[in-house]
Amino acid sequence: MTVFYCSKCSIALTPDLTAPSSVPIVPDLDSARPKGARQASPTVPRGHYALEGEPWGAPFVRQEDQDNPVPGFPRGPLMATEEGFVVSAGVRSTVVVHPDDVPDLQPLPGWESSTGCCGPNGTEGLNRACPCGVRIATLAADCSGPYELHLDPVRTYAFDGQGTASDTEDRSR
Repeated sequence: MTVFYCSKCSIALTPDLTAPSSVPIVPDLDSARPKGARQASPTVPRGHYALEGEPWGAPFVRQEDQDNPVPGFPRGPLMATEEGFVVSAGVRSTVVVHPDDVPDLQPLPGWESSTGCCGPNGTEGLNRACPCGVRIATLAADCSGPYELHLDPVRTYAFDGQGTASDTEDRSR
């Protein structure tokens, strides 16, 4: 069991969570979205977490192969700018959790970095803050992508309940 904490104020952000072996694979966003729902089913079930091994979130860079583009980030949609198709160059080792497992996080003032159709799409960087005010996570909850919350590996740390504290980046090695 692992609890995640804010690196600035040390408040517990999550209850005890269990790690699955990897981030679950969502086969197709349309099939992952329940009929009539505006967002996909959660990527990670409540009470669990996973480490994202791939770059996730902002910033984004132009993809080399513009003829065969890949989604902009894991479980996300194709993304394009004026320069062409782009892919995430964001941090690795974000901690993916069910959004409801971190209930005290707040959206940024004026919904900054929360652009999306039916919810924030997660492409503009950190969009959720700890109660102490530090930007700490990115919620992806738009109809065009996954439904998941990514805890920043620099702004959080994990305590495994056995007396071991570590930053989330080290847990991925």
